[in-house]
Amino acid sequence: MTVLVLGAGVIGVTAAWFLRAAGHEVRVVERREAAALESSFANAGQVSAHLADPWSNPSTLRQLPKWLLQADAPLVWRPRLDLDQWRWLALFLRECSRERYARNLLHLANIGLYSRETLRALRRETGIGYDFHQGGILLFQTDPAAFDQSAAAARRLEAHGLKRRVCSREECVAIEPALAHMKERIAGGIYSPHDETGDAHQFAQALARLGAERGIRFDYGVAVKRLVVEGGEAKGAEVEHADGRREVLRADQTVVCTGPHSARLLAPVGVRVHIYPVKGYSITMPIVDEAKALRIGVTDAAVKVAFSRLGDRIRATSTAEIAGYDASLDKRRGEALVGHVERLFPGAGDTARVTHWAGLRPTTPSNLPYVGKTAVKGLLVNAGHGTVGWTQSCGSGRAIAEILAGKRPEVDFPFVGV
Repeated sequence: MTVLVLGAGVIGVTAAWFLRAAGHEVRVVERREAAALESSFANAGQVSAHLADPWSNPSTLRQLPKWLLQADAPLVWRPRLDLDQWRWLALFLRECSRERYARNLLHLANIGLYSRETLRALRRETGIGYDFHQGGILLFQTDPAAFDQSAAAARRLEAHGLKRRVCSREECVAIEPALAHMKERIAGGIYSPHDETGDAHQFAQALARLGAERGIRFDYGVAVKRLVVEGGEAKGAEVEHADGRREVLRADQTVVCTGPHSARLLAPVGVRVHIYPVKGYSITMPIVDEAKALRIGVTDAAVKVAFSRLGDRIRATSTAEIAGYDASLDKRRGEALVGHVERLFPGAGDTARVTHWAGLRPTTPSNLPYVGKTAVKGLLVNAGHGTVGWTQSCGSGRAIAEILAGKRPEVDFPFVGV
């Protein structure tokens, strides 16, 4: 059948790949001039199946009053006259309960593991390159009480298949020698040896090229204006080309992968999804001293900053800024990230050649994405992956292809309409 995929971020590109592999005629439309230029462009670079904790958790709830008064807090809320923002925030706070957090954490781990194995199979099949490194991810704590809580949680989660290894400060430094200079400040860490790092932007662009060679049609510079529904059934989408010309693209099935804009696109056809943009920041700098640079993925739990080694570059990412659809860059956030790199890996990167970035993450209150069928026949959704879109991309794309084939994906996850 013919399938129209809306959006060519890492989520849309992987969905298109697996739909084409299933034998469908696939067309992708993307408003930007190439794939993965928005949410997927400069994310943390961590494929963190075992360490992907939801932002909505009891710890966030406890720290929220302090963060609201802190200019450089990891979570920032900028109120808007926007009912969707307030509704999203209320639902987010509800998801911070211990019971909901535990449930969401396991679902995130399940889809993350499913996705990571799918990514590895795709890598074996295609030989695709994207500065990946399979060295694991280390989350370290500097506060002893916080470490004790993390260690207890990791041990409880072992029964559910989450392979998190509790590490002493000595073990943390053995895993990542670049942290040796701050050994005495580390209380301990949680290490996920099976996770990995890689550049999502490189991956998505390389996969798009491979997909085009296998018959996927990519139309760039084409903005989606509205979904076309006739007689209660999706028939495609109305788009606008760069020259202003409008056209209705028809298809048997339409898959919405438009990230933070998905809720606005779906609402007019009666499909409500609680996806809201949450802005994140990153900086990328070239490595100038190999001996001082990190080798694996590292997360500083105290300040919620994630660091990745991407080939000859260091990437640092942080902040969840709930401020509507404003994607503007606050350089102060970037400078703070440069400071964090210098604090953890002094002298490793070239601070005179830093690339700053800000992007909108399509986030749900629970941190669980919408993947599956909507109530409108012929209309599917694959959006809302938040901070773990890179981690979940291949699994979500594979799941969409299986759902379209009438199968239930073999993973314990609350797929939509399945």
